[in-house]
Amino acid sequence: MQVEQSRVPDDVNVLPVFDSHMHIFDPAYPMTANAGFLPDVFTVEDYLTRVGALPVRLAGGAVVSASTQGFDQFYLLAALERLGPGWVGVTQVPATVTDEELTALDAAGVRAVRFNLHRGGRGVLDDLAATARRVHTTVGWHVELYVDARDLDDLADLVASLPAASIDHLGLSAAGLTTLVKLAEAGVRVKASGFGRTDFNIGQALRRLWRANPDALLFGTDLPCPRAPRPFADSDLDVVLDTLGQEAARRVLHDNAIAFYRPHA
Repeated sequence: MQVEQSRVPDDVNVLPVFDSHMHIFDPAYPMTANAGFLPDVFTVEDYLTRVGALPVRLAGGAVVSASTQGFDQFYLLAALERLGPGWVGVTQVPATVTDEELTALDAAGVRAVRFNLHRGGRGVLDDLAATARRVHTTVGWHVELYVDARDLDDLADLVASLPAASIDHLGLSAAGLTTLVKLAEAGVRVKASGFGRTDFNIGQALRRLWRANPDALLFGTDLPCPRAPRPFADSDLDVVLDTLGQEAARRVLHDNAIAFYRPHA
């Protein structure tokens, strides 16, 4: 049975939000520690309770697989089943994944493959370009990169060459923000998420990225914010609204992600 997504009424004056970056850590499914770290339990019900009181209309989102979940698809498929229409998955797959497996995941609502360069090391680069092209050709997916922007100078040509890509958490570091902006100009999407993980002024970064490409920014809560120095706060929504204004904020909070993720209605 699907769970109710929001307690906020469907009112035209309430901003719709597609949460393009959140995680589910369900104890019913196994996880493997990453550098000794295992996240606390955070179920679908925990997530919906946390966002249910926000002054927005939750219109769907993307369940993003974390490094601790490896190639497990069972937790992700269960979460998508519980959340229902409007929700998509971002998974991790081995290079040996078959076309049939990709097609089945796509039918279940998966829309992207994630590569963790920040915590997984540069070794994952070996499969990045080939996998990105394959999933895009086979099922129309994009790739999502968890990468520190200070490393983007070396990776910019590779990232720009991918058929479709996004970068998590505003790139994390001010040191690579200029390169991130150039990638946004070239069509790479950027998650306006993980504000508490960054080392720069969020409002200034949002303005630069919006000017570079109004289609690029995708809002996400990053809940439950594993290992983040500062977790998501309700005021993070205010930063987007106050910085960009109502019309631009609607695109960042909802419209851009709907076009990029193509969720089932």
